[in-house]
Amino acid sequence: MKPKTMLYLLVAGLLIITGCSKQNPTAPQVSEFSETEIQSTASPITADQELSSFNMFPGAVTAMTRNIYVGGNVDLVLGATDPTQIPVLVAQIFQQVQATKFQERAMALAKEIAWTQPHVVGLQEVSLIRYQSPGDAVVGGTVPAEEVLYDYLKILMRALEANGAHYKLAGIVQNTDIELPMIVSQGPPPKFDDVRLTDFDAIIVRNDVRISDVVTRNYQAKLEVNGIAVPRGFVAATARIGHQSYRVVNTHLEVVWTPEILPIQMGQVTELLRYLNAEKLPIILLGDFNSQAPDGETYKLVVSQGYTDLWTENFLKHDPDGFTYGHEYDLLNPVANFYERIDYVFVRHKSRFFPKPFFGPVFAIVVGDEPFNRTPSGLWPSDHGGVVARFRLAPFGQLAGLAE
Repeated sequence: MKPKTMLYLLVAGLLIITGCSKQNPTAPQVSEFSETEIQSTASPITADQELSSFNMFPGAVTAMTRNIYVGGNVDLVLGATDPTQIPVLVAQIFQQVQATKFQERAMALAKEIAWTQPHVVGLQEVSLIRYQSPGDAVVGGTVPAEEVLYDYLKILMRALEANGAHYKLAGIVQNTDIELPMIVSQGPPPKFDDVRLTDFDAIIVRNDVRISDVVTRNYQAKLEVNGIAVPRGFVAATARIGHQSYRVVNTHLEVVWTPEILPIQMGQVTELLRYLNAEKLPIILLGDFNSQAPDGETYKLVVSQGYTDLWTENFLKHDPDGFTYGHEYDLLNPVANFYERIDYVFVRHKSRFFPKPFFGPVFAIVVGDEPFNRTPSGLWPSDHGGVVARFRLAPFGQLAGLAE
């Protein structure tokens, strides 16, 4: 199709879709924190405010998984049945992203981390959002958008420092990188800008954790819909915590919103498990698996391969369900109504002598679901809750590992 013909079709479709509406998407307002904003929202966590039960056992490891949420319902684009809808849907999602204020949410996320002090954190939906005005994607242009509006990792790392939590990036994998047109004025003639979303998964660690042997990979199994490919992957690193090394892995598997997508998700986790099969170090596997415990097919496959879901070992009994999803897309639901558990901290420790690892007491909590977690604007930190688990491989189990 010629570019000019494509433009005419898009314009015609947009006029039908938008009708006589006077409302247009708001142009981007802010790119990052100013120093004033950081100082006004930061409240460093002091030692006596830390979760005391997470610090009871010397030699224990604290791990966290946290989907930090792009801030809008991107599935609207993937589910579009008509290409002419896409610029309007992108505008709708972009408005959601602005309204859910990642700069503000980052401070709430940083406070969770500062409070629980995990050694390692697996982050999903770490977004980089770039902009181009005027855009050229609507007429088939290929000039990439480069103006950075929101760098979620940079914003979060600055928020952590502002809250007295000292972390560093251990590894990061790039997944989807897509640029789409967005209508910003109906004209005539209509005006289009381009929005580019690059999605990452990352591992961050406390500054006292030593990192080596970082590996990043994208899965061969991936979703393709409406001409859009949605690659996903994992990042792995060896983390030296105290006197023990662990292989820490973080991933975000495909969402199964139709039955046909389950084989893609299963293909992704199969690739991951195959990569980890020969690993001799204890493995800490973190992520948003999009597979519900205890009956999800992907969840059952992971557990069948010797991975222990630490929530099932939890010494704390205050929250037997441990649900981690989901807040509303706008993050303004008045109470938390989580209804499924899809975010996990798994541990695997192979030993020729013992079929499963020996754990000291495991303490695990869900964060991001209590009223005090909300931001000054009333936003939840993410559409997910996070899972924080503190565990210790019991000495007998450690000796078994050393004997190999």
